Amino acid sequence: MWMQKEIRLKAKPRGFHLITEELLRELPELRNFKIGMMNVFIMHTSASLTLNENADPTVRQDFENWFNRAVPEDEPYYRHQDEGADDLPAHLKSSLLGNSLNIPITDGQPGLGTWQGIYLCEHRNHGGSRRLIVTLHGE
Repeated sequence: MWMQKEIRLKAKPRGFHLITEELLRELPELRNFKIGMMNVFIMHTSASLTLNENADPTVRQDFENWFNRAVPEDEPYYRHQDEGADDLPAHLKSSLLGNSLNIPITDGQPGLGTWQGIYLCEHRNHGGSRRLIVTLHGE
């Protein structure tokens, strides 16, 4: 069985946001899959997805601080600055983290570890709402 759905996430401020529950609320069809795979793809080049710690919010703050130091704004060698100082760094951060996740489905639930959650990584100061395509495959 295959199923695909587009999900629009509400706009979030710049940073790393735990979206596991928000995503699952939009996927009641997931309950129909005993076993399978879920691919979550973000349709943007200035935001990304990753899996990480779901309990302590300071992890997400530390991620934001680290990425801002690793990929700073206003570097004199940046040529692509059409949409502001956060534009090219957002593209670089998105490429570093990636635009999709593959998560196993087990008994109608994502097969995440105890402390794992799905993050939306918003790299723009004003990124707006974000669109995801979720593809479910299994039985």
